Amino acid sequence: MNAENFGSSERLVTAAYVRQGAQGRRAHELRLRALLEQGKCPEDGWDESTIELFLHELAIMDSNNFLGNCGVGEREGRVASGLVARRHYRLIHGIGRSGDISAVQPKAAGSSLLNKLTNSVVLDIIKLAGVRTVTNCFVVPMATGMSLTLCFLTLRHKRPKAKYIIWPRIDQKSCFKSMITAGFEPVVIENVLEGDELRTDIEAVEAKIKSLGAENILCVHSTTSCFAPRVPDRLEELAVICANYDIPHIVNNAYGIQSSKCMHLIQQGARVGRIDAFVQSLDKNFMVPVGGAIIAGFNESFVQEISKMYPGRASASPSLDVLITLLSLGASGYKQLLKERKVSFLASNTFFKSAGNKVLVKTALCGKACLCLESH
Repeated sequence: MNAENFGSSERLVTAAYVRQGAQGRRAHELRLRALLEQGKCPEDGWDESTIELFLHELAIMDSNNFLGNCGVGEREGRVASGLVARRHYRLIHGIGRSGDISAVQPKAAGSSLLNKLTNSVVLDIIKLAGVRTVTNCFVVPMATGMSLTLCFLTLRHKRPKAKYIIWPRIDQKSCFKSMITAGFEPVVIENVLEGDELRTDIEAVEAKIKSLGAENILCVHSTTSCFAPRVPDRLEELAVICANYDIPHIVNNAYGIQSSKCMHLIQQGARVGRIDAFVQSLDKNFMVPVGGAIIAGFNESFVQEISKMYPGRASASPSLDVLITLLSLGASGYKQLLKERKVSFLASNTFFKSAGNKVLVKTALCGKACLCLESH
């Protein structure tokens, strides 16, 4: 309903009532305008009616939803089931183009706008969570392991002679397979026991770089979030080593956005040394279905290179899920979840320490077992 239609409505319904209705819609539109102009997560969460209005407005901008449209060909957003169409709010075209997952799609202005806004809102949340100097990010419809693989494949073009990835050990299959799938040989660096914690052996990392030759190493693949008794890697020291030897540094930050400690380590690592990209899971940090991740970094052009490495278009479902979630929560809602999670952990930690035990507890935000006592 635009101003002209509201004016026409006054011939059928009392003008005062129509103006009241117009003011109600105007309140929704002001929220949409702020999002489009600022590209940031709204401070206060939106109600479902505003979110659904926004998604319907985006959907009718896509060619498959044009009135009288009769699409032919392979890119016309044809869907056989109405239930499937409604599940996706009729945003059928997906995101990106054949050459770039972040590119604007000519026949899908609404889906393209959804993609751009999601990346912008997620970037705002990453800054809010502690990595304030991050410059670029994008949501990719793959979980953490495959997203790490995409980062490694992008680096292959920059370092064609490299065949090794330095990897402080973490006993998690997808991290290991991400390097194998990309065609590289993981060089496993065993951790050292300090008290009851397993920590990064910095000396062993540097010694291995010297023995293999920096030019033969694709990157250092470090980890923030992990399971006890392993604690986050010494990101600052690793970042300095990478800067000194001119070796890229990719960080597996799968659970990390919800942890202020992990985000602080990434921020400090980028400040004192080198971190090229860090990857985090959508489901673990934003309570959405499995199947998406965020690739972020401090060099905007490098993050764009990674997005261009993704072949073909992609599903918009992860972007849609996380945008709906963040619009529902708002920045204040997400910050409250982060606060509740930390308070719950500290309370549980105090309880179990008083009982003389170090055990894993459930986090308030994602429901997963706590990664380790120190990292939270």
